Amino acid sequence: MSIDFPNIPDIDWQLPDVDPERMADVLQYDAANPLLFNTGLFMLLFAAFIGVYALLSRFKYLKMVFVILFSLYFYYKSSAECCFILLGVCVSDYLLGIGLGSAKRIWLRKAVVLINVLINLGMLAYFKYFNLLAQTVAEFADKEFDALDIILPAGISFFTFRSISYIVDIYRRQIEPCRDFLAYTFYLTFFPPLLAGPVVRAKDMLPQVHANPRATRAMMAEGLFLIICGLVKKVVVADYLSQNFVDRVFDSPALFSGFENMLAVYGFSIQLYCDFSGYSDMAIGIALLLGYNFLDNFRSPFKSQNPSEFWRRWHISLSSWLRDYLYIPLGGNRCSRFRKNANLMTTMVLGGLWHGASWMYMIWGGLHGSFLIVHKEIKRALPPCRPTWWRRVFNVFITFNLIAFAFMFFRARSMESVEQMLGQIFGDFHLSVAPAFVSGYLAIVLVMAGAFLMHFAPENWTRGLKGLYTRMPLIIQTVVLAIVILIIIQVRGSDIVPFVYLQY
Repeated sequence: MSIDFPNIPDIDWQLPDVDPERMADVLQYDAANPLLFNTGLFMLLFAAFIGVYALLSRFKYLKMVFVILFSLYFYYKSSAECCFILLGVCVSDYLLGIGLGSAKRIWLRKAVVLINVLINLGMLAYFKYFNLLAQTVAEFADKEFDALDIILPAGISFFTFRSISYIVDIYRRQIEPCRDFLAYTFYLTFFPPLLAGPVVRAKDMLPQVHANPRATRAMMAEGLFLIICGLVKKVVVADYLSQNFVDRVFDSPALFSGFENMLAVYGFSIQLYCDFSGYSDMAIGIALLLGYNFLDNFRSPFKSQNPSEFWRRWHISLSSWLRDYLYIPLGGNRCSRFRKNANLMTTMVLGGLWHGASWMYMIWGGLHGSFLIVHKEIKRALPPCRPTWWRRVFNVFITFNLIAFAFMFFRARSMESVEQMLGQIFGDFHLSVAPAFVSGYLAIVLVMAGAFLMHFAPENWTRGLKGLYTRMPLIIQTVVLAIVILIIIQVRGSDIVPFVYLQY
């Protein structure tokens, strides 16, 4: 008896076909495709980078030059020729720092600080806010204004803040000026925090640069863990929620019920957190792989019981920078109650504007300023009460909803969109659509629920998961990272090999 097997087509297995022209295009500046940590191109380049970095670990200055060159290329991929602006800031800071360190007269020291502030704020005003200000003036004058085609240097808000803090810290005699130009250029151009933070200060990083650190086994394990956490937050949660639900509702709120608008507001809150904190986690993790320690930047902010606690947990490097270099110089709380509240409101409004060239960001900052002022006044007026579990839950619930309400202004394109969303939420809620929403958006519901569950989970859960991962052998840790990357490829529709054609 014979058995007839079905016809199986012959598979012509071939090695991947690399397209040189495509490779050249991918490696050049592309405004639509910056070199972010969650892109396939970065993963490929970083794998090669880390190998060369390890070979140069014994040669301090060669390694520094190599990292600077890679960082400048990393920045070029996001901002083209603006990388020369970054180099110009390095030169300016270095010379001003040396001059400030040798200056004795107080007026001269203040002049150096003023020059640095004017350079950095001048760049911000031109590149980031010129069109917004000119458009506003034109509207008041009832004239037309054609926006200028100004390329916004990526991460300019971050490296200008780092530049200002360096000079101000020298002025305050908290640090000595860096007399090694290579070391300072390394600090300001260092690619992990370059585009989206955290806002690393010179007094925290320059000593590490001078020490020529090497990553320990524990640092590598923690770095890989943070990279995995960041990738999951950024791609699986933030990008997925944004592309498949949140953007649709915020772009056309009148087309959705109040229930869906409310979920979009909550969805954007967790999306924004996962976006910001995920990128920070990856930046901190990559720095750890290279031997550098950065401070935590997010600490479960939605667990906060009041607005003040929220800003001690949310974007910590930014909020502490605003406190130390804006709020305190304005007078802080060492003045009358009225002026203290005015200082607080000014800090938060300018902090909102720092996020982007839109008056909506200023409104968002003003709302947070109001929350902080009201909280402080309530705390002053009411006697302290004994904390109980139900009071903590109530405080967290109220605080989170205030934060989510403010985020609506952060995301919405205009006040008209905010009015439409609020109108739908309070006038056309329709809870009856909930079952249909859950069945139609099941993946969205599961991702949101999972993200909030992990966020509000006890901190020892995260510590236990981290401890479990860091105790694994390095090979297993790498395999886990590879599995996460494969999952991400499925989620985002891979750009993992952007200049290679796979043939089967």
